[in-house]
Amino acid sequence: MKLRVNWRASVSLVGTVLKYLALTTVVPILTGLAYGDAFVPYILPFFVTAALAVGLGTVMERLDPDPDIGSREGLLMVSLTWLVVSIVGIVPYVLEGLTYQNGELVYLIESTLHHPENALFESMSGFTTTGATVMGTIDPTYHSRGLMIWRQMTQWLGGMGIVVLAVAILPELSVGGAQLMDAEAPGPGIEKLTPRITETARALWVIYAGITLLEIGLLYGLNLAGLAPNMGVYNAVSHGFTTMSTGGFSPEARSIEAFSAAVQWLIVPFMVAAGTSFPLFWHASKGDFDQFRTDAEFRVYAGIMGVLSAIIAGFLFVDVGLADAATEATQAAYEGVDQDFLAHTFPIAGDVEASLRHATFQAVSLTTTTGYATMDFTTWKGPAKFVLVFAMFVGGSAGSTGGGIKVVRWLVILKSLRRELFSTVHPKAVQPVRLGGRALDERAIRGIYAFTLLYMVIFFVATLLLAADAAFVGPHSLTVIEAMTAVAATLGNIGPGLGTVGPMGSYIDFTWEAKLFMVALMWVGRLEIFPVLVLLTRAYWQS
Repeated sequence: MKLRVNWRASVSLVGTVLKYLALTTVVPILTGLAYGDAFVPYILPFFVTAALAVGLGTVMERLDPDPDIGSREGLLMVSLTWLVVSIVGIVPYVLEGLTYQNGELVYLIESTLHHPENALFESMSGFTTTGATVMGTIDPTYHSRGLMIWRQMTQWLGGMGIVVLAVAILPELSVGGAQLMDAEAPGPGIEKLTPRITETARALWVIYAGITLLEIGLLYGLNLAGLAPNMGVYNAVSHGFTTMSTGGFSPEARSIEAFSAAVQWLIVPFMVAAGTSFPLFWHASKGDFDQFRTDAEFRVYAGIMGVLSAIIAGFLFVDVGLADAATEATQAAYEGVDQDFLAHTFPIAGDVEASLRHATFQAVSLTTTTGYATMDFTTWKGPAKFVLVFAMFVGGSAGSTGGGIKVVRWLVILKSLRRELFSTVHPKAVQPVRLGGRALDERAIRGIYAFTLLYMVIFFVATLLLAADAAFVGPHSLTVIEAMTAVAATLGNIGPGLGTVGPMGSYIDFTWEAKLFMVALMWVGRLEIFPVLVLLTRAYWQS
């Protein structure tokens, strides 16, 4: 069998990216030193991670010292990069707290992440910006600050794209960079903003980093103004990393519920920005703010979030209370909690501000696939929860950090359906599907239909498999809505679902087989299915 893919070139470039990943361990190392983490059990794991990344990356690079890539090699390189980086990223989780005592290696504190399948789940969830967790305890006093900032930073690195970052900073990727970015880009394609693809990649990352820094500064500013007493530098940086990446990891066990209403309102526009096509911000930086008004996808994207927010706010305002549908476990979590805090945090019937705040936050969070929560929305009544389930299938904009199906695909599908209705009445009419004043190529429309259909097929099959695993293998059963939202949350890189996998729950109780299955869903979902699935076809390797 003669291979038509230069796999050595792909693996060599993966090695190059992996070597540079070692540089990112500087952040958790410095964080650990700043907060007084013990060196051997909590800081040393990051030196081990860096050494492994450099060593393995060097070996992989030598497979092809002068790699030349085409579209096939680009697909393989991008798919392998996300997989290999996530595997190397488990090292800090597995080694945290490991020390040498009385002649043997022991953990100072037992953690669910010491198990490799759990560590891989957390690492893949981080890099793919999914935000689903198997952490048994999310507490800075339980896990080191260095590990928690690593967890946050993996999402920030994965947000705009590891390969996009590599194209921006590595000269060896300037040739073939367009194929790599197309393979990784979140959406039907990425707009080439400058004559050189490396400059486009740099522009996207500069915008991404700039908005992240702005959010960090404003969050910490609320702390200085006395409006967010627990939003110190560490929390501001942590949430800046995971807002702009639409990741949703938080070092706080109760997510954004742990912070004041001012923080919750401030995070909303940054989630909106993270789910907006970043080329629009590039045009705005050049003085062309009119792009936001004329861009069809942005108008629909903003309109969907506005409508969903209004609908949910109405449901919450009319009649939704915490205890109405809360499980015993959820109710127990609030025993002894200050009642003034609860009254301030949870939407009470008739409270306009609280209802609007929680509704807007959750509608934006799930539409953009960020996955933050200002309360346990699993305890909401049915209608409000069903609106959130609908939001899970919308997704952010093409060219954003958001996951899911993407608004532009739904827009094209609706426009093409309207054309079919028109053609039924006027069979001889020729009417192209237009987007932004331009006629779309019929091949692109077919591609959008193919992606959306494949996405839904994978969703239903995966739901069936996950429910079967829970019923016949797993230690606990899943309701239909729990199985559906668990798959939607991992395939769409959203994070929380409903029920046991809700925003205040975790995925820890699933079997190791189910966890690895969801790891695959996160990987496939982040790369938008085709770059991974095409590797399984014979035509890719031979024809």
